[in-house]
Amino acid sequence: MTTMTARIGPQTFLLALALLSILAACDKAPPNGPASTRPSQSSAAKAASSATAEEVAKEARGKVRCPAKSRTPARASNAPVDDVVGVHPGMTFDEAANVVMCTHDLMVVTADTSRRFNIQTYGQTIRQGFSARFAEPRVQKTSQQIMKEMQDDMLARSGNARRDDMKPGQAKWYVSTMGVPGEERVIAAAREEWFEEGRNPTMDSVAQALAKKYGVPTHNQDSGSTRVLTWSYDPLGRRLTETSPLYNQCRGTADPDGATNFSPDCGVVVMAMVVATRENPGLARYLQVGTMDQATGYEAITGTERALQQLDEQRKVKELEAAGKNADAPQL
Repeated sequence: MTTMTARIGPQTFLLALALLSILAACDKAPPNGPASTRPSQSSAAKAASSATAEEVAKEARGKVRCPAKSRTPARASNAPVDDVVGVHPGMTFDEAANVVMCTHDLMVVTADTSRRFNIQTYGQTIRQGFSARFAEPRVQKTSQQIMKEMQDDMLARSGNARRDDMKPGQAKWYVSTMGVPGEERVIAAAREEWFEEGRNPTMDSVAQALAKKYGVPTHNQDSGSTRVLTWSYDPLGRRLTETSPLYNQCRGTADPDGATNFSPDCGVVVMAMVVATRENPGLARYLQVGTMDQATGYEAITGTERALQQLDEQRKVKELEAAGKNADAPQL
């Protein structure tokens, strides 16, 4: 089975240390340096000033139209349910970003360049996805405070300590997109939601809500503290059964931080993971839900690469034609 996988690029710690060295130097720089080397007062003041989460979100979100509207045709009535809170494969990049921001006033979308599909782009820049999460208050920090936080993070990772990157009541997204520049469309989306403390739903009620929306799961695994449900279909939209050779092959990704795999043999795959609280295994701590149309996504990835190659060939032909008319003759 041929697959296409998204590649996640790691951050480089040495680069961060170099950045911190620059920050430390900035702390020691004289306050009245040459005007040509100082940022404008307005931009510098904004970057350095403290701000509430609401203020940060207002700065970053720009114009958001809610309720969100989409020009992408709705799925057929007999097609599998394939959306996560309104985001579904086939939507344009901008439509999906607007829908995501409409889910909460603090939700901020950031174009992501660290997670790339392993394709040849021929020098073109295509938007391969975006992440989204709640805005956080902006707090002024010294380079020493930043260094200490990075050291603490590094020590936690080296000791395999688990550090949650979200708080109760928050949510985050990752949406994968593909297409030629300006025509990128969603091929996968995943969302994680942490329930408010004291308002945690039961594990059973979350599973029932998922089944009400997506139907009877193809797979239902319950380990006690974690419940994983999957809804899998073939490229024609037919629900996979235990007699299908694809029954154990067509799986999805529920985690917004997880990698995505696409196969031309699989269709829509929705995957959900419900994780219980540590204190009570009957109560849900957080929920992850991801959707993708694997066959359509695979074709989008390979088709985009072919289209970019054709554009590159057309560029070369035009350059040769221009050279035949305008190029200087060699001196012999």
